[in-house]
Amino acid sequence: MTPNRVHLAVIGSGGAAFAAAIHATALGKRVVMVERGTIGGTCVNTGCIPSKALIAAAEARHVAADGGRFPGIAATAGPVDMPALVGGKQALVESLRTEKYLDIADAHGWPILQGEASFEDTPDSPALRVTTADGTSELIEADHYLVATGARPWIPPIDGLDSVDYLTSTSAMELTEVPESLLVLGGGYVALEQAQLFARLGSNVTMLVRSRLASREEPEVSQALQQVFADEGIRVVRRAEVTKIGLDEATGQVVATASVSGGQAEFRADRVLVATGRHPVTDGLNLAAVEVKTGDVGEIVVTDQLVSSNPRIWAAGDVTGHREFVYVAAHHGALVVDNAFAGADRSVDYAHLPRVTFTSPAVGAAGMTEEQVLAAGIRCDCRVLPLAYVPRALVNRDTRGFIKVVADADTGRILGLTAVAKDAGELAATGVYLLEAGMSVEQVARSWAPYLTMAEGIKIACQSFTTDISKLSCCA
Repeated sequence: MTPNRVHLAVIGSGGAAFAAAIHATALGKRVVMVERGTIGGTCVNTGCIPSKALIAAAEARHVAADGGRFPGIAATAGPVDMPALVGGKQALVESLRTEKYLDIADAHGWPILQGEASFEDTPDSPALRVTTADGTSELIEADHYLVATGARPWIPPIDGLDSVDYLTSTSAMELTEVPESLLVLGGGYVALEQAQLFARLGSNVTMLVRSRLASREEPEVSQALQQVFADEGIRVVRRAEVTKIGLDEATGQVVATASVSGGQAEFRADRVLVATGRHPVTDGLNLAAVEVKTGDVGEIVVTDQLVSSNPRIWAAGDVTGHREFVYVAAHHGALVVDNAFAGADRSVDYAHLPRVTFTSPAVGAAGMTEEQVLAAGIRCDCRVLPLAYVPRALVNRDTRGFIKVVADADTGRILGLTAVAKDAGELAATGVYLLEAGMSVEQVARSWAPYLTMAEGIKIACQSFTTDISKLSCCA
């Protein structure tokens, strides 16, 4: 192959891109990667790593401030040194970017070209034009192309929003001082995590939510989180449609006007955070020139095998409009390489996909919700176990939340699991294994479960299908 001819050209450098490049080089394929921004994509730079690092710090402060939780323990939490906190977060990001991305690319031996990528219709169509910051360009030809350009925060068309210095999930994590008050627009996982993060750092937070919190999950999740947030002083205004945003010149505060319960209401804060979702990034790629179809929000339309309308161009990760989790992106990247180069015909299957929101307590889920089971025409049998029945939660002195098991009423097979609890992500992972094994509630109820673990709650929830658990001993 010539220097500009490769087996796989990857656009982007996040989870999907790296998973594909690693797998392709392991198969002996020549790979080139193109990135116009910072190497590493969303997860390490502006998503999972920095946000969870700050969330963990905020939880440490919150625990210190919650001195009455354990008898005999007194603690206090002082003001936050935000520059130091953000600096520590950034140091972690830069370390992981080097170790897990730049060093990995060097170890596997694929080059990363820094520049703008754009498809061209050539005699050997498609080809990729890469233009660097100094204006030079080169044409890359590949057997296959992978678009893994991710997504960015979506800014809704609210009247006046452009006139204020609004925050996104990216810019919020660069703040050098904690806002005294903060409006959060949205009720999804980013909005939930960021709202609790800043409340625990000392902001007076108000959330304006169009429907309910975590609207894609079980309604019990919304109810539990609403109570948790109320206890922590976070105001949640549901069914609020923001129609206008402006700046009060006299106070310097942001003023949001919203339709609430048929009327109009004003909400004021020092800053506003827009967390209303993310849209795929496909601008500048010139996809139309190579007949790649896109959807309503710019996502690349793909088959279940992740191939686009051009059989040599694939897409993976957030740019597909599929569920926005880094492990989904990584799964996509490896799947594309198998299908493109290993003669496979793998399809994406989200039936048992785990989902985690890193609030405290966290939200973890796997499989179907009760609503989805009923919509599929399956007779549903469900149980919701309050954490007051889980010994680990009692020992932690934190019984906020629940574990819900959704089962097929005819077979007893577990179809879904949802939890609001400490370490709910681990419960979601356990749920994946139960679903993959096709286990029934009876099987789980009779299985081993280590005492004084949160996972024991899954067994107790399954026991509740046939037993009055209020009459069980805590360890018998």
